[in-house]
Amino acid sequence: MASAGAAALARALLAWALVALPLALPQPHGRRKVVEKEASFDTTYADWVDADLLNIYAFNHSVRRNWTEGVRVSVNVLSDHKDLPVLFVVRQKEAVVSFQVPLILRGLYQRKYAYQEVSRTLCQPQTKAEVETQHFYVDVSTLSLNASYQLRVTRVENFVLRTNERFGFNATAAQPQYFKYEFPEGVDSVIVKVTSAMAFPCSVISIQDILCPVYDLDNNVAFIGMYQTMTKKAAITVQKKDFPSNSFYVVVVVKTEDEACGGALPYYPLSKHASPDEPVDQHNRQKMLEVMVSPAITSEAYVSSVLFCLGIFLSFYVLTLVIACWESCRQQKRKGLLAAMDSPSLDTASLLGHARSIPDSFLGRAPYDSYGYGSFGNGSSSSAEGVTDSMGSAEVSYGYVGQEQFKRRTPSAPMRPLSIAMGERSLENVAGRPRLDSLSSIEEDDYDTLADIDYDKNVIRTKQYLCVADLARKDKRVLRKKYQIYFWNIATIAVFYALPVVQLVITYQTVVNVTGNQDICYYNFLCAHPLGNLSAFNNILSNLGYVLLGLLFLLIILQREINYNRALMRNDANALECGIPKHFGLFYAMGTALMMEGLLSACYHVCPNYTNFQFDTSFMYMIAGLCMLKLYQKRHPDINASAYSAYACLALVIFFSVVGVVFGKGNTAFWIIFSVIHIVATLLLSTQLYYMGRWKLDSGILRRILHVLYTDCIRQCSGPMYVDRMVLLVMGNIINWSLAAYGLIVRPNDFASYLLAIGICNLLLYFAFYIIMKLRSGERIKLIPLLCIVGTSVVWGFALFFFFQGLSTWQKTPAESREHNRDCILLDFFDDHDIWHFLSSIAMFGSFLVGAGCRCRGCPLPGPPRLTGSPLPSLRRCC
Repeated sequence: MASAGAAALARALLAWALVALPLALPQPHGRRKVVEKEASFDTTYADWVDADLLNIYAFNHSVRRNWTEGVRVSVNVLSDHKDLPVLFVVRQKEAVVSFQVPLILRGLYQRKYAYQEVSRTLCQPQTKAEVETQHFYVDVSTLSLNASYQLRVTRVENFVLRTNERFGFNATAAQPQYFKYEFPEGVDSVIVKVTSAMAFPCSVISIQDILCPVYDLDNNVAFIGMYQTMTKKAAITVQKKDFPSNSFYVVVVVKTEDEACGGALPYYPLSKHASPDEPVDQHNRQKMLEVMVSPAITSEAYVSSVLFCLGIFLSFYVLTLVIACWESCRQQKRKGLLAAMDSPSLDTASLLGHARSIPDSFLGRAPYDSYGYGSFGNGSSSSAEGVTDSMGSAEVSYGYVGQEQFKRRTPSAPMRPLSIAMGERSLENVAGRPRLDSLSSIEEDDYDTLADIDYDKNVIRTKQYLCVADLARKDKRVLRKKYQIYFWNIATIAVFYALPVVQLVITYQTVVNVTGNQDICYYNFLCAHPLGNLSAFNNILSNLGYVLLGLLFLLIILQREINYNRALMRNDANALECGIPKHFGLFYAMGTALMMEGLLSACYHVCPNYTNFQFDTSFMYMIAGLCMLKLYQKRHPDINASAYSAYACLALVIFFSVVGVVFGKGNTAFWIIFSVIHIVATLLLSTQLYYMGRWKLDSGILRRILHVLYTDCIRQCSGPMYVDRMVLLVMGNIINWSLAAYGLIVRPNDFASYLLAIGICNLLLYFAFYIIMKLRSGERIKLIPLLCIVGTSVVWGFALFFFFQGLSTWQKTPAESREHNRDCILLDFFDDHDIWHFLSSIAMFGSFLVGAGCRCRGCPLPGPPRLTGSPLPSLRRCC
């Protein structure tokens, strides 16, 4: 009974609510009046509307199947009723476009901007009939008491863009423009170029499919299609396969603010009585632009460009093969001539310890002077490395020739000719063949101690006249293992570094293709040729030279190492007795670094931007560091840095590179800290090089510094003991301190390039010292290595010229970066930066050959042993 009463009460309340609700709603003043007017094009209608009036303008026009004509609706509301705008609705056959005036567009921080004059181009539906008359209606309504407006509908001339013809127009934020382009027969891709003489206001260029509605406002232009911001230049490559209708719209929208293009935010006035939500009138924010659509390159251009790139770098392989064959024939001919001159009498004389009477000039060598190879001059031993017989005495296992002969020498025989020393060496090796170096169970620390005080490192490495033999005393197997670690470490680093890089750039490219946002990647859009999913295939292809030439360098080093090992197996006197210690690990690391530079540079150019810049520079730092280490290792094999410490320092450099780019722009504190670290590191490295590692960084370092200053500068004025090293280090400190001061004062925006410039300057300084000290030591540079050095320098000069063209920069906004874009200059496919890739890969390969190609062909170093100030092998017998 109670439930039945409750149900009856609920029904009564519901009935009362239904009766009372219409009485509670606001009632209109009267029935709305609808006025429909026949309207025509190119006529301005000045009218008014209020809450009780709805104006409808009826238009009709003829549409042809093979001809597209644009229709544009322009309105201007004269009344100032921002809270009660006038609503315009355009009803077409297949689309409806609506907008209010004043048009409110939002900017950064939800700022509002109002526009009283609005123009919109209507979407044009397709027709299958030859000629069809279509009707559309413009409805005008408002909730204000009285609103005056002007309405005008016009036909758009040049709505369809023509190939290779420029068309100029104006656009504002509330008056966007868009045009149609149809692919001609036989054209598969085109490039849309939009230019303007004025950088601001900022605008957006969009490529959209032929669909209704067209997104042509600042708040919706990024919804579909491809788009990019623009100041003075914009270019988008469009492929026919992406548009089933074989046509597309070119949409140009002026943004409400310039912040996206690097401009300043406008002044946002807020009076005492104004509401924070009140929109700001931007008045006439207009931009003049020009658009031109031109055909892009054909598929034949892709094929010819790929063949051109392959032809350039494979020609180095052919040239290397030709030189190798010529060298092999020359060596065979020389061995035949030497064998023909041999006779039993010469062999007997050799066994008796007498020198062979073969003229030195015939062998292509300078006559030896009074110093025998392996003799001591100025208290030093020779730098040649020997291999003892595996069946010989354990007392002299794997020693150097200079040490072995010192043990055999007696006071009554201070010096012996070179031929006698070599003859004795031959007799020692008659019993068997030298065994190859084993890398197992050998640690550097096991052989790093010298038992005799005469060989103590503190005594030897601090001599005033230091020779190569003094710094090449460790067992060759130990050093070989030490320098092979460079290769294995960099190979491991390359694998772990490259895999996430490849995955990341593929993700970047996918995001660009899916979203259509071309502001993500900083291409040279005027010369960006897509292929498949790649947006700039030409920038990736041009990095092929690093990989191919790096591989060629590895093959050259491998062939050299094989020849050297074969020479050891056959007891070749040149390989056993002559030249500086030969280690190939650093060469392998340099070749691997060059290949990885090509791979990572290609990955960077898949989508170059602010977040992946380090992909392109990391292995540049490694190449510069490895080259300096190799130059130093040639004459300082015992004291060169280990692979672990070297790569740790390079990792620190890359860390500072990332931190500098992210936090260094305009950050005074960062530049102060970095400059201090730079100067301190320069001083520490200078001390390490000057004292050949024979110093300690501990709590007593300040006391020792003060003691040296007191004894050498105050108590008595004495010059530096190692003058050559001091000159190099003083020059190095001047250059590095100057670079640190430049960075602290100027604070360059491109910190990565600044850091790379520091490494390159130090590398060039040491290489110059390298060459000068060779000349000072009485060595001469023969024609072929001299031409190699000059040619490489010339190629570097041209490469740097193209590098500094600056076709794009992620230090600016994407729109500002596009102002630097330029057209292709080689085969209509490659731009300036691609040529930089070509030339720099060739220059790096040539630079590697300068260091690696100038080698000692088993010739004993005549005269006194070479000083460490001459870091390269003797060029008198090299190259």
